Amino acid sequence: MLDLDPPFRPVHRREGYLALENLGLIGDGTTAALVGVDGSIPWLCLPRFDSDPLLCGLLDDERGGHFTLTVDDLREARQFYEPDTAVLVTELRGPTGLVQITDALALRAGADLSDDAGGGRGELVRSAVVRAGTVRLRAELEPRGGGQARALYDGLEVRVSRRPDLRLHLRSNRPLTGLRTAHDLQEGDRLDVVLSWGRTHRHHRFDPEAMLRQTAEAWRRWMGKCSYRGPQEALVRRSVITLKLCDDWGNGSLVAAPTSSLPAPIGGVRNWDYRYTWIRDAAYSVFALRRVGFEDEADAFLGWVLDAFEQSRHPRIMYTLDGRPVPEEIHDADLEGYRRSAPVRWGNGAADQRQHDVYGEVLDCADQWLLPGRELQPALWSGLAELAEAAAHTWQQPDQGIWEVRSEGRVFTYSTGMCQVALDRAATIGERLGLSGPIATWRATAEKLRRLILDQAWNEDKQYLSEHLDGGGLDASLLALPLRKVVPADHPRMAATTAAIAERLSAGDGLLYRYLHEHSPDGLPGDEGAFVLCSFWLVDNLILQGHQDRAEDLYTSLCARANAVGLMPEQIDPSTGAFMGNFPQAFSHIGIIASGVNLARAKAGSTA
Repeated sequence: MLDLDPPFRPVHRREGYLALENLGLIGDGTTAALVGVDGSIPWLCLPRFDSDPLLCGLLDDERGGHFTLTVDDLREARQFYEPDTAVLVTELRGPTGLVQITDALALRAGADLSDDAGGGRGELVRSAVVRAGTVRLRAELEPRGGGQARALYDGLEVRVSRRPDLRLHLRSNRPLTGLRTAHDLQEGDRLDVVLSWGRTHRHHRFDPEAMLRQTAEAWRRWMGKCSYRGPQEALVRRSVITLKLCDDWGNGSLVAAPTSSLPAPIGGVRNWDYRYTWIRDAAYSVFALRRVGFEDEADAFLGWVLDAFEQSRHPRIMYTLDGRPVPEEIHDADLEGYRRSAPVRWGNGAADQRQHDVYGEVLDCADQWLLPGRELQPALWSGLAELAEAAAHTWQQPDQGIWEVRSEGRVFTYSTGMCQVALDRAATIGERLGLSGPIATWRATAEKLRRLILDQAWNEDKQYLSEHLDGGGLDASLLALPLRKVVPADHPRMAATTAAIAERLSAGDGLLYRYLHEHSPDGLPGDEGAFVLCSFWLVDNLILQGHQDRAEDLYTSLCARANAVGLMPEQIDPSTGAFMGNFPQAFSHIGIIASGVNLARAKAGSTA
């Protein structure tokens, strides 16, 4: 669980890898890095989230590459963030001393994180200070595939064998004789190391302390807008920062997770590349951020997604960060995978799937964006109306659904529900603003779809709404229908479905499976862990059904599963509590924020 002053703990690796729970995240709105509690950085893609990784020891401890600052004979360590920032502190204790390492992907002085522009400097700052005793501090930069260094002015120029496009520069306040150096330091001594890429900073003043201070100040200015007051406030604020770390500030898009190919479960093949923008995930993210005071991100995303749709000529379910098609999925046979869980994948094979919920996601975002009275340009209304018309016809066509099954498509109940959302929101916008269009037809079709879901998806024998309009098993995604106002949470059939999901999809201790593979085959071998977001959806349904105490107990237990720096994975192993799947996962942090807001409003007597 999040601990603002965590205790020191021994550092263990299993099969050469840190547990995901022992990693923190830093970022600059263009890319992100994972920092281990042992002082290693085993993950960094340059120059963007979805670029080939410079460091991916996370996916192959021996060959993937890392950037490590650590002490000889490390005994124990701890990790925490500077409050309300993405500046991460790791403290390492060896047999003779204690060193504190502060890491950040640096932001420009005076950077405004609310601005629709990049704020990163293209520099990774690692600053180590000996707090007690004496230490031998080792600094090792090992890019994937190896690198060569040569002295250049005040540092080293680093050439990466696999990435001739990258121009790296490594500077330090102490002599660097190569990519591996050791420094004997005593109390009060410091080692500052800065890795730069893109335009070189080697002729600029070397001042890591100022860079860290300016980065922290930029984060705190942005977090000054956070309006959340409610349960688990420290964790909700941390989740807000984590979502921002998944945001591509210059484009307005968001990655579903900043990592690729982390398995669910260990040894399985459900290893996916999440470093792209799913319309669904990004829409959920900006909706959550808006509810706690951050509207600029929602504005940027709506503009980005409409541009992406226009460029691709028809809606896709995911795009690269700049709105282009996602690369074809390939296997990287040179990497063994996290804890030997192959394959490692780049690109995503689901990119060309049909998932009809995208229409509802965009129109719901547009409706929220327009509520404060913003002006709707005719061209924007024309584009939104086209999406509503598409939803009115495609809902009855098979798709792969929210979970992106790789089996034959079906008419998923969730997808139908989100087409209902598209039509309902288009009608609402048109009615509220007095716009032209087939608004009455949209409204009538939306009501038709609502009735179809309650009638055709209902399984009288089993007493639940099924995953397909024509039957099938239980699907935890249906917990989202009341949250999108498709059906009321207290409707008898929805309430029965909620109860059935809580009982029959239970993984124990409040955790839920998305579905059961024996009842809902998805075209892939093996099982998986409990999907974190589904449990937060259950919290929200319990609130709406008037079970506030149960909801709060469940919310508290789920929040306690975050790691010490407040990060959550995609899935959890029900038998051990271990993190699974890509990490950190935006969906899970959306759940922390949204359910916290809903609980706070319920306590105040409002569920609006």
